[in-house]
Amino acid sequence: MLKNKNIGIVSYGAYLPRLLIKTGEIANANNSVNFGVPLGIESKTVPDSDEDVATISVEAASQAIDRLNKFDKNQIQALFIGSESHPYAVKPTGTIVSAALGLGNELAMADLQFACKAGTQALQICLSYIKSGMAKYGLAIGADTAQSRPGDALEYSASAGGAAYIVGAKNVMVSLLGTLSVATDTPDFWRRPGQPYPEHAGRFSGDPAYFHHTKLATAMILDRLNLSPKEFNYCLFHTPNGKFPKAIASNLGFSEEQMKYSLLVNKIGNLYAGSTMVGLVNILDHAKNNDKILMISYGSGAGSDAFVWQCASDFEEKRRKFQNPVEEQICQNYISYSKYKKLTTNEN
Repeated sequence: MLKNKNIGIVSYGAYLPRLLIKTGEIANANNSVNFGVPLGIESKTVPDSDEDVATISVEAASQAIDRLNKFDKNQIQALFIGSESHPYAVKPTGTIVSAALGLGNELAMADLQFACKAGTQALQICLSYIKSGMAKYGLAIGADTAQSRPGDALEYSASAGGAAYIVGAKNVMVSLLGTLSVATDTPDFWRRPGQPYPEHAGRFSGDPAYFHHTKLATAMILDRLNLSPKEFNYCLFHTPNGKFPKAIASNLGFSEEQMKYSLLVNKIGNLYAGSTMVGLVNILDHAKNNDKILMISYGSGAGSDAFVWQCASDFEEKRRKFQNPVEEQICQNYISYSKYKKLTTNEN
């Protein structure tokens, strides 16, 4: 378990595509029941033809960097990007992002893949680099342009977007109180090489997968830090849909008030590796000085990362000049299913 009050988030940013599709539009086009209703999803983001994990990462990271006054980008010495939809099977997304951002050459870097928790794994790695002294600052990104088979239940939730965090040991605005991970071999979701769309085990992805791992990670970190649900201002659980996080929060003793900023899934869908990362951004856009936040990600296959954060006593002053909060990025540019299909299946 990584514990250190002297390291944490220095800045953050997020990016959401401007296009959306309503789940009712998907249902009508497929002459099907609207699976978005029981999933608690009204609409989801759709990447435009010029948007992929690299461009989303650059946009989110640029916002995080621009929010720091006179920040020397050469101090970023670790860059890790988590995604399950990297634009190249063999060629790092990180080198593209680094070049676009103008980062220095002294840079530890890797692309990560662990389904929907690859972004939080990137965050853990960057924090570890800071604690060990191997990097002055780290840049952790979680982003995806999630794929789904046309007509599959996943089509109602799989969306696009991402978030970036600059972490360090100086000018910290959100301190890390602790983080740990759990993992088992639970095949609830997968995609074999060469397959265009992932497969999933339906309801099996609930109890033995999502709920087991999020419960285990939550119980372990609360025990290690001697904390209880009532001591948190906010909680955040991975949002594959609007149903699962509400159920797990209630089961573990968290209130709806503690969750009120973490359920963007209703409007933007499941961002996969960007899901929990963007959810934390929205919480930080609303948090106050000294607020305490529980963050639990989940990745199929399967595992969870748990974090406990605490906003600094001058958090609101540090955030004061931040522009373009994530909620303001959610547009009303709804597209037809025919346009959506062309964008997501590469049809001409």
